[in-house]
Amino acid sequence: MMNRLAFPLLLLAAPLAANADSVDPLLSQGWTFQQRDGAALYRAACQGCHMDQGQGAQGAGAYPALRGNVRAGMAEYVIHNVLHGRRAMPPVGEFMEDVQVAAVVNFVRQQFGPRPAAGEPLPLPVTAADVKRQR
Repeated sequence: MMNRLAFPLLLLAAPLAANADSVDPLLSQGWTFQQRDGAALYRAACQGCHMDQGQGAQGAGAYPALRGNVRAGMAEYVIHNVLHGRRAMPPVGEFMEDVQVAAVVNFVRQQFGPRPAAGEPLPLPVTAADVKRQR
């Protein structure tokens, strides 16, 4: 089991290791897990595996696509995976507050989840209370 402090450091260092010629803009701006912006949280904690457009990746491992994935639109499913992990995905939500988990879940659902058909209502956003119930 990975040390609870080692994982966030690994997440923050991974972008630098992937591209040593440039400094990750999030790190250079003093980004921390105190951020509550879903897009910034996605870039720091999820994009390394699921890629910038949510397309997933194949290589040293198989990282599923989020874009167009029906499950990416299911609030409870995404909350659960962020909080508790799934297969090789670590439980990144352990290092986030409920409001941060809600922010990244809402970003994933909005950016990559299926779009409602014309005339259908938009899904309700996830709240910190929704996350707390699943934690």
